[in-house]
Amino acid sequence: MHDQSIKENAIQLRKDGFTYKHISKELEVSGSTLSGWLADIPFIANQETLGNIGKAKSVAAEKKVAFRQEEFLRIENEARTEIKDVSDRDLFMFGLGLYLGEGSKTNSTVRIVNADPKVIQISIAWFLSLGLTMENFLLTLHLYPDSDVDECLHFWSTTTNIPICQFGKVQIDRRENKKAINVRKLPYGTAHLGVRSLGKKEFGVVFSRKIQSWTDEVIRKKAELV
Repeated sequence: MHDQSIKENAIQLRKDGFTYKHISKELEVSGSTLSGWLADIPFIANQETLGNIGKAKSVAAEKKVAFRQEEFLRIENEARTEIKDVSDRDLFMFGLGLYLGEGSKTNSTVRIVNADPKVIQISIAWFLSLGLTMENFLLTLHLYPDSDVDECLHFWSTTTNIPICQFGKVQIDRRENKKAINVRKLPYGTAHLGVRSLGKKEFGVVFSRKIQSWTDEVIRKKAELV
């Protein structure tokens, strides 16, 4: 993940009429990353760009961007139609799949780890649907030497609505063999969303085993259909 300011600069340069090639060179960001960031940004070449690539190519680029935007909108509309409303059962099954991929695999810990705020948010929604309250959550951040600790704490607290008093001790990855190319890829680090039982047995070890039993049963039933 790149620094948010780099993404914002890329968006502004695109709005200002610069090509992917120019933006890539200016910000040292790959073309594939720019494609993900800028696909929905209208492209109208500025005078400098027109002089570099010629008007014909500029028009072709504008048409290509317009076509891509229309295609993305079509896909998004199809997705909304296909998904429709999300029921409690949908959320329950989605959460099981999420936990199977991102959750703790030990019998004594209930925890989901991810760097994507949306994944942590949907995880919180899933846990709440299972009867937990916001007080049950403990959030621990794993950051890097270049991370702004206060900024990260504020970001995750605002994103999750979990007060900072429910945050664990921040962990800093100080391994010296980390590649320089990874610097600022995760500007807010990785969030470890844990569950505290708060004296309730059903949200302790029993809860961990219940989640495991749910996922095992889904896998078993699915295997019967194969």
